[in-house]
Amino acid sequence: MVPFLLRRLALAIVTLFVVVTVAFVLGRLTGSPGALLLPDNASAEDIAQMDAALGFDRPLIVQYLGYLAGLFTGDLGDSYRLREPALGLVLERVPATFELAFWSFVAGLALALVVALAIQFTGSRVLRTIAGGLGAARQSVPDFFFGLLLVLVFAVLLGALPSLGRTSPASLVLPVVTLATGQFVMYLRLLDAGLSEQAAQDYVRTAFAQGRGRGAILLTQMLPNALLPVLGMAGLNLGGLLGGTVVVEVVFAWPGIGQLLTNAVSQRDFPIVQAGLLFVALMFVVVNTVIDIVVHRIDPRTELA
Repeated sequence: MVPFLLRRLALAIVTLFVVVTVAFVLGRLTGSPGALLLPDNASAEDIAQMDAALGFDRPLIVQYLGYLAGLFTGDLGDSYRLREPALGLVLERVPATFELAFWSFVAGLALALVVALAIQFTGSRVLRTIAGGLGAARQSVPDFFFGLLLVLVFAVLLGALPSLGRTSPASLVLPVVTLATGQFVMYLRLLDAGLSEQAAQDYVRTAFAQGRGRGAILLTQMLPNALLPVLGMAGLNLGGLLGGTVVVEVVFAWPGIGQLLTNAVSQRDFPIVQAGLLFVALMFVVVNTVIDIVVHRIDPRTELA
């Protein structure tokens, strides 16, 4: 376990270094933020003075080394527009993004689990075909468009659910459905394939020969073995959801990290962009490390990579 954690720590350091470097370089390639921070009638001299005040008149390597020095001290700079610490602004949005990502993850996995178990328990090819077809059709629709359709039906036409903001538990329904249904078909395919593979194993035939019920065999023996590969993929998806809910957050005006990063990119507010990407990358590494440990605990035969 200790060698594994040390390897993951080294990998995390390299990953975070690459992320902050790429974010820094790509941000600077888009130009300086002075023109966006000042009114439209600002002169070239005013823009140059603003850029100088923000340190953009210094050589790029000097700016980069200064940024890395700030990382080691926990100083990721202040937002150009809001004049507040960028890391603090990102952390303020973390609860909203975690809430949306967590419930979307749980709902998508639970829905796939219920359908996969129903397919295996009934042995219905029709149910498998219908579920797979509906899941594939949903996956072919972009999240932003599917979210807009939900808003049109349930918020505009029916008036049953709120469509914007994070004002009540009901505000979670539409964005969670949007994200969960997009993940559903992938989990379903993995679970169905895993359960079908387990059904052909000798231990399953032996259990049936001993007179055990189909439901008991399915839940206590087949499902734990079929879940292992799904958990690995689920970890990747959960990490991706923590940073990949940008479009959905914008559609539903959800006050999370994604919405904050979208606004920061359009305004060239580099400290917020860099702090947000750093946090998302860190969460991705942590989540996948935890998932690997959980899978290893469930089945010690699996190696910690």
